[in-house]
Amino acid sequence: MALPMQRCWGRLRAVTLQCAAGYHAKPRTTGFGGMYKPDPADPDIKEWHKGPKYEAKLYGRYGSASGVNPESLWPSPEQLLLLQEEEKEWYPSLQEMLNNVKQREKEALQKKLERERMIAANMAKMPKMVADWRKAKREARLKEREEKAKKQRLLLLAQEKFGTSVDLRSPKFLEMVKEMEKEEKKKLKAVKRQQREEERAAMTAAIKAATQPKPETDGAV
Repeated sequence: MALPMQRCWGRLRAVTLQCAAGYHAKPRTTGFGGMYKPDPADPDIKEWHKGPKYEAKLYGRYGSASGVNPESLWPSPEQLLLLQEEEKEWYPSLQEMLNNVKQREKEALQKKLERERMIAANMAKMPKMVADWRKAKREARLKEREEKAKKQRLLLLAQEKFGTSVDLRSPKFLEMVKEMEKEEKKKLKAVKRQQREEERAAMTAAIKAATQPKPETDGAV
């Protein structure tokens, strides 16, 4: 068991040494624990080793030994204004957050109360809506029965006039229906006219009775 393991470790060591022999690291630009300052003229400088952010990092770690002018790390007035606007937008104060929470709670309460008022108003209208629906259903059934009765009456009249083989779509039958509808409209107008005349006569009699002087009566017993 030990022999295969020794062979495996030996091969792994040989491969590792062979790879390590071909690796040549670049010489360090600073000593151990020193400060790395890239050469601005070097085209191979990484992006994170450029700009004010890296200089601020160097100054924060090494101070004046970094050779960085601290005045150059302060933002310009334009940058400071942008930072302030960004802070107001994305980092509101505690009071602003509390005000926003109160405003949202107030709006939610108003919506809840409005919804409850709407439900109460609809519930108050419910009996009338049910009564109207039932009335409409009764009127629709009554109208349907009247239409059936009218159609049956017209059919009987047509059979008496044209025979039993009358066609409900024939011009003669349709003409007869028009004539009967005209007669019914005339009768309905006459009934309404008579009702108006009776109401007018009753109103005239009531006015006359109210305006006539009452007969004087003797007050002696």
